[in-house]
Amino acid sequence: MPTLVHEFDWPDRVVVGTVGRPGARTFYLQVRTGSRTASVALEKEQSALLAAKIDELLDELSTQGGATVPADIPAELVDDDPLDQPVEEQFRTGAIRLGWDPRTAQVVIEAFPFVAADDEDDDADDAADDPGPSEVLLVRIPVGTARAFAHRTRQVVRSGRPACPLCGQPVDPDGHVCALPEDL
Repeated sequence: MPTLVHEFDWPDRVVVGTVGRPGARTFYLQVRTGSRTASVALEKEQSALLAAKIDELLDELSTQGGATVPADIPAELVDDDPLDQPVEEQFRTGAIRLGWDPRTAQVVIEAFPFVAADDEDDDADDAADDPGPSEVLLVRIPVGTARAFAHRTRQVVRSGRPACPLCGQPVDPDGHVCALPEDL
């Protein structure tokens, strides 16, 4: 079966946003070009790591002269709007690949669906029979958009439940039982 590719080159919008209340939020990577939208679910940690790796890639490109990368976010690229509604999940993300296309001077994000491991068959022959992912989200964005995307994603990740100053775990609205290390 061929892979369904949700491909977006130079999208009108690419953001990470959430649905739900802090503590029960679902994170989405959402991309839109015209009236065509794709949304894939992410874990909070995946979102945070994606933002960090994009900033790392952009910083490396700017120091090595691979591209002209804005240090600040261009004001016209700031996007604080909520996700486009309705949010229709294409798939839950398992793996994400980040890259750089020097031909177009764009950051490339590829998101692949989560695949549950089959505990019963660990044969190497199974890997040869693997048809690959059923879907993939492929997004190409310019460096300014990538910088704005990473900034917004960090803000979205931080906007959840506050962290306990003692143990660092999230504090729920109805309270928090702190699990402090025994040696304190």
